[in-house]
Amino acid sequence: MDKVEALLKGIKEGDFISIARALTIVENSLHGSEALLRALDVQRSAPIIGITGPPGAGKSTLVNAIAADYAAADKRVAILAVDPTSPFNFGSLLGDRIRMSQQFNNPNVFIRSVATRGALGGISTKTMEMVDVLSASNFDIIIVETVGVGQSELEIAGLAERTLVVLVPESGDEIQNIKSGLMEIAQAFVVNKSDREGADLFANNLIKLLRQTEPQVPVFKTVADKNKGISALRDWLSSPIHHDNFRKPYLLAEKAFKLLQFYRSQDVDRQRLLNDIKVASEEKNFNIYRFIDAWR
Repeated sequence: MDKVEALLKGIKEGDFISIARALTIVENSLHGSEALLRALDVQRSAPIIGITGPPGAGKSTLVNAIAADYAAADKRVAILAVDPTSPFNFGSLLGDRIRMSQQFNNPNVFIRSVATRGALGGISTKTMEMVDVLSASNFDIIIVETVGVGQSELEIAGLAERTLVVLVPESGDEIQNIKSGLMEIAQAFVVNKSDREGADLFANNLIKLLRQTEPQVPVFKTVADKNKGISALRDWLSSPIHHDNFRKPYLLAEKAFKLLQFYRSQDVDRQRLLNDIKVASEEKNFNIYRFIDAWR
């Protein structure tokens, strides 16, 4: 318990080493993780910003530019970069040092990668718990960058208070295919790489589309690698968030459901499951539904 108390003190004071240790304990369900989570003082004073979008949209570059802008104003930034999970070792495939190396040594920026662990929308139970750890510290903004985009990405809406969907001018055809899911989760759109040909036309078409259903949703144009358009986006991110008290209980209920779902499956030994299925799958009449009967 003394170790938990020391970690809680370090988290509250914004000590990066304490935060990193706490995140490791929580992510890997190590001894003390349950006590730590139950003792967290989650004030939610820092806005949680979800950033999503298709591969190649420049999400990491945009996050890097936003973090640099906040850090230059002496604001503390936490970044949780959700990476695809390797199906072989269940670890993160990409690394925070590689993608955001410019900010790694910035004393005002804390960066951590977390694996999706098979969550379709990129938001695993562990991501939720790790965000709660960050929320208990003294950051001015918490950014969660997720993988992919689409209907499954609706999960980010239950975690973030504001969700940015990052697109590029070449995304024109995608809008018609994924617009239903996007319209539900986006509080703002960012047309990144807007120095490319067709960017103005794409942004205008997006604005026209939003006017039909979500006229209050803004569209920002950025060139993240050249730091263009970042200040306007920062101003919007820093503006007051009007909490939807009607929606909040539903989001909390969804979060509680996912946590319960995760905790109830904790007794499943993944390694033993793998070993058993290696043997069982060699049988001529293997049936996965009969196989899992022994695990239920």
